[in-house]
Amino acid sequence: MIVTVTLNPSLDRAVEVDALTRGEVIRATAAHLDPGGKGVNVSRALLANGVPSVAVLPCGGDEGGQLVRLLKAEGVEVLAVPITGRTRSNITLAEPDGTVTKVNEPGPAMFRAEFDEITDRVLTRAGSADWVVLCGSVPPGLPDDAYAQLCRRLRAAGIRVAVDTSGPALREAALAGATLLKPNRDELAEVVGTPLADLGDVVEAAQQLRSWGAGTVVASLGADGAVLVDADGVVTGTCPVVRPRSTVGAGDALLAGFLAAGAHGAAALAEGLAWGAAAVSLPGSRMPGPADLIRHNVAIHPQPDQLRPLLRSGPPS
Repeated sequence: MIVTVTLNPSLDRAVEVDALTRGEVIRATAAHLDPGGKGVNVSRALLANGVPSVAVLPCGGDEGGQLVRLLKAEGVEVLAVPITGRTRSNITLAEPDGTVTKVNEPGPAMFRAEFDEITDRVLTRAGSADWVVLCGSVPPGLPDDAYAQLCRRLRAAGIRVAVDTSGPALREAALAGATLLKPNRDELAEVVGTPLADLGDVVEAAQQLRSWGAGTVVASLGADGAVLVDADGVVTGTCPVVRPRSTVGAGDALLAGFLAAGAHGAAALAEGLAWGAAAVSLPGSRMPGPADLIRHNVAIHPQPDQLRPLLRSGPPS
């Protein structure tokens, strides 16, 4: 069983349009409303593939209530902690060529007492968990090391912790000794302060996170696939998508697949890539189930050409 923690969840409305033209009235071709937030998506992807998961999250206002109802309708077990603020709503505009424009609200401020309540819930539920996954942005009102604080307490209890966040919170999670980090290309470049032009740069940046204290690093690279860096070395892989529809949640699906497959080695990376590619082929922030996975499209490279330049186009995941 895998426990996910999303400190800044959302309602995600995805709208498909033929073309996005600034300043014009645009008629949507389709619209979807899904539960949102990185950890929420990890739980949804796991459950869609028969892997038990519990989602711990704050909720506030009518939006928070709707978020919980949507999750329960999908069969997700939710541990919801009431907060004073209103759960945020995000908007995604998706074009036919796979271009995605996102507008994310900052989310409500969280008080220390609310964070302490979430921490208590997580520590109580984590005793029987294989992993605890800490995901997403740190909400206003909390320090950058909020995830790191929780990580240290979980690691002290002998629990494996995966973290998918960005900026100073990502650095703090590495320093706290997270078992696994899952940045995307932009997040990895930002945290090490260096542009990533080729696979060698990605590997070097991932090794820097490991030198700070992290165990395994899985860097998702959008159309360039993903890179796994751990104590055993480096593995890269790709999984092309014939008809991309939305990249929202693709990195979350990749992380879920990697964890579901054991979180170690080329086989786990391949499974993660299959889940991530399947998510890209679905509308909105839908998570893939077994029927959506096309595993034979995955290519794994145990000894990658680290000088291969990265694509400069294509959305991050």
